[in-house]
Amino acid sequence: MADKQTIEEKIIQFLAAEAFAVAGASSNRDKYGNKVLRCYQQHNRRVIPVNPRAATIEGLNCATSVVELPTEVQSLSIITPPKITEQLVEQAIDQGIKNIWMQPGAQSSLAVSRCEEVGINVIADGSCLLVVLGYHES
Repeated sequence: MADKQTIEEKIIQFLAAEAFAVAGASSNRDKYGNKVLRCYQQHNRRVIPVNPRAATIEGLNCATSVVELPTEVQSLSIITPPKITEQLVEQAIDQGIKNIWMQPGAQSSLAVSRCEEVGINVIADGSCLLVVLGYHES
């Protein structure tokens, strides 16, 4: 088995995707689910919000679930309670998503071990996309 990747390598791999999705995307600009979405937009990344109850967020059409995402989405940011994160990881596995970033507070040990079992590049160490990419309130 290959040596474990460093968190920096995992982040580089995550950010190399052609398109991204944000599960737990929110239309409330005070919530992290909205800030992460806008962070991708600020960096001109192709991003799709995932929200079962909204049609659009920040001018982007929402997918109602992870299984609705187009195949070019290979990196998924998750900003949901841990129990929901576990369900989303199962959907992501079915969808063939290669990279999952659980924002601080979204991670569950069960979800992390499922990702590791199936070879998904998982970031769940408390790293925050907003810090890594550099987010600014707009």
